Amino acid sequence: MFDVHTHFIPPDVMLWLKDHQQTVHAKWERRAPDQEDFLTVNGKWSFELKKAFIEPHRYLQEQEAAGVAHSLVSPIPQLFMYDFPDEITDELSAVYNRSLADWVQTHPDRISALATVPLNNPVLAAKELKQSMEWGLKGAIIGPGLSHRMLTDDFFTPFWEEADARRAIIFIHPLLCEDPRLKKRMMPNLIGVPWETTVCAADLLLSGMLDKYRNVKILLAHGGGFLPYQIGRLNEGYTKWKAVSSMLESPPGDYLRRFWFDTVLWNGASLRCLIDLVGEEQVVPGSDFPFDLCSWPPEFDGGTGIKGLMG
Repeated sequence: MFDVHTHFIPPDVMLWLKDHQQTVHAKWERRAPDQEDFLTVNGKWSFELKKAFIEPHRYLQEQEAAGVAHSLVSPIPQLFMYDFPDEITDELSAVYNRSLADWVQTHPDRISALATVPLNNPVLAAKELKQSMEWGLKGAIIGPGLSHRMLTDDFFTPFWEEADARRAIIFIHPLLCEDPRLKKRMMPNLIGVPWETTVCAADLLLSGMLDKYRNVKILLAHGGGFLPYQIGRLNEGYTKWKAVSSMLESPPGDYLRRFWFDTVLWNGASLRCLIDLVGEEQVVPGSDFPFDLCSWPPEFDGGTGIKGLMG
């Protein structure tokens, strides 16, 4: 079994965080005797530092025990660092990516990896993507944009051009939603995360960017958010409004089948609906391991999709 959606923090990254903890406002705290430390960066997005997050041998042990033969490892969204100066984001990206590349080289049969890039400076992001893929990484994990810019903004053109030229996997993984209405009951995670994916993916689809950058392999986290379920509405809008159809060569449903989708859905009916909509070849097994809200191990083999995404 393959798993395209897992996360890890290499030891070198943990050392970097401790060396720069005042700069990035990193804070470690123990919240309960039976838990590991929680890490908070820049006052938000706390998460528990489980051993599988930070110990390479523990990650591989748990992978093997779950029957996962190969994992695509991604940096964690909490360390995207897009709200810091370019030089900080760029430095951490280089440390993270070199560490992952070294780990992949020691276990090429067990793991592949994606890079993190300084998306707040797309020229630097393009350079880091280029370097990381020369080191053997498969592409990059990115957030759904910056607080004031969508990924379709011309600002990001240097990054998209490099990704397209290298046929990179670009895994779009949201950060926690900051909608002020979603303050309670874990709704920033439960609702906000798939909502951020929905907004980002719909914008990419409707903008015509999937025609402009045909070689990029865009992987959407958490089953694509709510977009697959509402594709009929986008199709109907395409038939009614020039504002929807003018940028597209075919109906939105056709473009939906150009994305790849992981299986982090926890619901068999939802997964079957996704497969019916986009085809089994666009659905790939994922878990979000080792975060608390993970579907571990993946329940879907997804062999045909893996071949298209990773090939």
